[in-house]
Amino acid sequence: MIRDLVYYGHPALRTKCTEITEITEDMRQLAQDLIETALEKDGAGLAAPQIGYTVRMFVSRYDNGADAEGWPILCPPKIYINPKLSNPSKEMDTHGEGCLSIPGLYEKVTRPLEIDVEWMDLDGNIQTERATGWRARNLMHENDHLNGVLHIDRIHPNRRKKIDPALRKLKKKYNP
Repeated sequence: MIRDLVYYGHPALRTKCTEITEITEDMRQLAQDLIETALEKDGAGLAAPQIGYTVRMFVSRYDNGADAEGWPILCPPKIYINPKLSNPSKEMDTHGEGCLSIPGLYEKVTRPLEIDVEWMDLDGNIQTERATGWRARNLMHENDHLNGVLHIDRIHPNRRKKIDPALRKLKKKYNP
């Protein structure tokens, strides 16, 4: 089912999410809802708190690598449960990021170019991979959501001050 998004100012976006201890039918349905909502909204990914659920689950649609012009390659949506990120590369990359929960604000964020991720799949199996490029950026962005962190928290404080009026407008519009 396609879910309504929550927007900047909603408390779920600032909550450190709880681990999922059991793959129940409710968790399977949440995973399906994340996939359907991300596809409907054309999101690169979507984390559970963005639809109001404060559990450690997100979906990603980016693959490793980039196309010939340097843009992300879409792949079938993949669910990550209780992800753990580690071993970030020393090489960094700065690129614009947006967020479905903060519509219209794209900000330059610097992140490691590669990162290791360990997660549980919907069958309860532990998976691992080395994510690179756009996929790594997306996994870090979505994982931030599980810790109550938004991409705007990772920008320079002077830039953050500049966008504060737009953020106040969003908060008032979506969370009156």
